[in-house]
Amino acid sequence: MQDADRYQRGLQRMAELDDDVDKRVQRLNGVDPDLARYVVEFGFGDILSRPGLTLAQRELSTVAALTAMGALAQLKVHVAASLQVGVTRTEIVETIIQMAFYAGFPAALNAMNAANEVFLQYDQP
Repeated sequence: MQDADRYQRGLQRMAELDDDVDKRVQRLNGVDPDLARYVVEFGFGDILSRPGLTLAQRELSTVAALTAMGALAQLKVHVAASLQVGVTRTEIVETIIQMAFYAGFPAALNAMNAANEVFLQYDQP
C-alpha cells in the first residue's frame, strides 16, 4: 500500500472525528512533521480504518484507554470525537466510571472532569 493512500485514508478518517482536521494536522506539523505523518498514516489510516469495530466502538475504547493512562489532553480530543460519531454522553460517562474499577478513582475523576469540560463546550452556543 502506498504511503499517499494511507495518508489520504487517515485524513478521511480524521475528518469523520473532527471538524477541523487541517488545524490539528498543522499543529502536529508545527511540532514535528514526521510525527504528524505517523499519526495520520498509522493511527488513522491503518488502525482506526480497520474493519471489525465501528468508529463509535473504537472511540469508546480510546476513551477507556486514555482514562486509564491519565492522558487528559488526548482524552478531551477523543471525548469530542466520540460525540461527533454519535456516542452519547451517558456512554462516555459510563465508560469512564468503568475505568474507576480498573484504573482507580483518581484517574476516573480526572477523566470525568476532562469530559465535563468538553460537554460544557458543546453546550455553549
